[in-house]
Amino acid sequence: MTPLSAKSSTDEIRTRFDHDVERFSQLESGQQATIDAPLVLDLVAAAAATHLTAGSHLLDLGCGAGNFTLRVLKEVSPLHCSLVDLSLPMLTRASERLHHAGISSLQTFHSDLRNLSFPDNSFDIILAGAVLHHLRDDHDWQSVFRNLHAWLKPGGRLYVADLTCFDSPAIQNLMWQRYGTYLESLGGPEYRQKVFDYIDKEDSPRSLAYQLSLAHSSGFRQSDVLHRNSVFACYYAEK
Repeated sequence: MTPLSAKSSTDEIRTRFDHDVERFSQLESGQQATIDAPLVLDLVAAAAATHLTAGSHLLDLGCGAGNFTLRVLKEVSPLHCSLVDLSLPMLTRASERLHHAGISSLQTFHSDLRNLSFPDNSFDIILAGAVLHHLRDDHDWQSVFRNLHAWLKPGGRLYVADLTCFDSPAIQNLMWQRYGTYLESLGGPEYRQKVFDYIDKEDSPRSLAYQLSLAHSSGFRQSDVLHRNSVFACYYAEK
């Protein structure tokens, strides 16, 4: 396993995503390499509809081509949308898709999420789809979660859908083998190895237990799991 100090730099990750926009533009299927991606999109949107109203403020971190925001907008609209991504081509595609969907209140931020600054109590909902696994050490995780809590309005919710790991090495190995079988079913051994290689180089996921504990210590009053399958999990945390 690649140590944190040798993981891809922010610029290297940005470059890869700059050239991978089409893969992140499929609202019906989500990201192919993510288990249960369409189900998770539906679950997050349905859960968001239980507390959002028209005119609510949404922040989408690592928005990619905008799938999570677009899916939420199918349930509740219009919303004031703020989109963040490392990749300018991703932001451009997301903006185009949201404008096509009729959203006029839209801001974009071409930035690493660790460099963002928003006033406290700015958002009713924060979406973090397949982005937190790029955080590195404990300081990164703790700083980001403090910001996420501060930026949400009281009663606002954070929704995370991401690659995770298991704290037990034996269980991690079992679930990683299961994920490899899933990837092989999509594109054979070569595809499995391709995905495993860029995960090892780019990503540094934390366990679901770690993230839920961090949400609690950062001030979120409650959290719970919406879905889990193998090394992928979706949860919410409420301020």
